[in-house]
Formats: sequence, structure tokens, C-alpha cells
Amino acid sequence: MTNYELDVVVTRGDIVESRHRVSAAVVDCRDKLVGGARETGLVTVWRSCAKPFQVMPLLEAGGFDSLGWDEDELALACASHGGEPEHVAIAGSMLRDLGLEEGDLACGAHEPLSARGAAVLRESGARATRLHNNCSGKHAAMLARAMTAGWSTRGYERAGHPVQDSILDTVARWCAIPPAAIGLAVDGCGAVVFSMPLENMARAYARLAVAVRYRAEVASRVVGAMTTLPFLVGGTDRFDTVLLEESEGRILPKLGAEGVHCVAALDSGIGIAVKAEDGAQRAQYAAVLRLLQHVGALPNELPPRLAEFLRRPVRNTRGELVGSVQPAA
Repeated sequence: MTNYELDVVVTRGDIVESRHRVSAAVVDCRDKLVGGARETGLVTVWRSCAKPFQVMPLLEAGGFDSLGWDEDELALACASHGGEPEHVAIAGSMLRDLGLEEGDLACGAHEPLSARGAAVLRESGARATRLHNNCSGKHAAMLARAMTAGWSTRGYERAGHPVQDSILDTVARWCAIPPAAIGLAVDGCGAVVFSMPLENMARAYARLAVAVRYRAEVASRVVGAMTTLPFLVGGTDRFDTVLLEESEGRILPKLGAEGVHCVAALDSGIGIAVKAEDGAQRAQYAAVLRLLQHVGALPNELPPRLAEFLRRPVRNTRGELVGSVQPAA
């Protein structure tokens, strides 16, 4: 197994001022753990990296197609979107198709995650709604799963509800871990969230890449929607969208909160899971890019839009460049 150095440092002048410890796991197309950083077996919470798998039961049961939904709705269900007008419009449309409204979403309201989304909302003089929540698409899809299956929508986001039971079984299958071994908690959006070793997270993304190679229907639809509509997955200038665009859909990333990130390298069938152990988002992007370079999924010389995420400037209050956030190695 190959060991990688993925720690990220913050410099000030020539001094390393802060260091972020980063753990990671790399699983290849043969389902084998082939590399990692620090603790490949680190147990942590999958957060929004689970979204491509959380929508699968709705597709498998035929509920998605019964609603006449297409790639827009599927991409948004997998997204941690920026709360921009386009995202909000699709989430609202999904609810109208179900005969529901914003108040039926169990997620709370929060400010848009993208700078553009926040600016549009501010300039409109309106307040953030649940539709602006980066998980509104996921929640709309969960409501659709309940309604198309004939289940009550009450408590759809909670452990023990049939919606969540079906998702747990799907997650367990893709991650190659028994359902009983998966830790359950509550995500920032109020829905069930899963904890497991990084290796199992990476395995799910490697399997996703392999499934697409063999044209498995559900996996291909999920990946196709995300790679075809990168803006809906993240938003303006957001990391996942930029990586999807710059790789021309050959790399499928999915970020999660608290420094967790998963990626499927579709050409090679490699899956990776990265965790900045202190949860710092400023560290996870650089670590993801450096690991993708190590496994050959990205070139040593990155295109400018990605290079900005690999080495980010630190400026003082006068706008002067005083340091950087960058890989330690």
C-alpha cells in the first residue's frame, strides 16, 4: 500500500503557522485498498458525500421516473448547492410536483453557500428560506421517495422511517459494511447521517466508477446527471463544480461538511475519501487535489482554476499577500 503525505499547512512568510492533519483512503477498481494517508481506517461521518447513494432507492423503485423528473432534479438531489436562483427554482419545482411546499422540508433555512447566491438574496431584500439550504434537493427527493412508495412523509428524515431504512441498506451495500456496523447520527440538515471508516467511503466511490464503466443503470444515471450539470452540483466558483468542469466530467467529486470529501476517478475506477481531521474546509480542497495528482487522475501542472484551490493566498487587512494555504509536501 502506498502512503501519501497530505497534510496542509498555512504559512506566514517563511514560517509554518498552522498545520491541518489529513487522513485518506484510496481504493482501486478491484475493490482493494491501495493507498492512503495517516489513518485509512479513521471512523468519521460521511456527511453530504453520501448524497449520490441516498437518492438511489428512489430511482430503483421507479418513483423518480413516475414523477417525470429528469437530470436537473437528479443533479440537485445529489448536490450541496450554493443556494443560487437556479438551485432554488428546481427545489421549489420538485416540491410543487409533489403537491408540497417549503414548510414540508425538514431542513432549516440558511444563507446561500455561494457568494453569488448570497449576493442575489441580499440585493433582493428577501430572507433565506429552506429552499436555499444546500440540502433542499436531497430532502425533496426523500419526500418523493415517501410519497411515491405510499409512506407517510411525517418524520421522513429520521432513523427508523422506511425512507431512511431503504437508504441505509443502499449505503451499506455500496460501502461493503453491514447496516448494523454503520453509525447513525443527525446531519446539519436534520436527516440521518452515517459514520464509517474512510476505507469504506472510498470503496463506495470506486464501486460507483466501476458500475458506470459497466453501464449499470442507476449508477450511470446518478453520475451522468452530476457530470452533465456541474453547476447544479455546487454553484458558481464552488470546488466540486470547478473540478467537474475542468476534468470534463472524468472526475466526480462530492464534498461533505467538516473536512470530508470523496471522489471517483471515472477513467481508472479509483475511489478516494479524504478527511481534514480538524474539519477545516480550507484544508480539504488542497488535500483532494494533491491526492488526485498522486494517483494520476490530475496532472502535476493544474489548470489555473484548480491551481487556485491547491495554493490559496493569505492576505492581511490591507490586501497584501502574507502567506498561503498549501500542501505540506
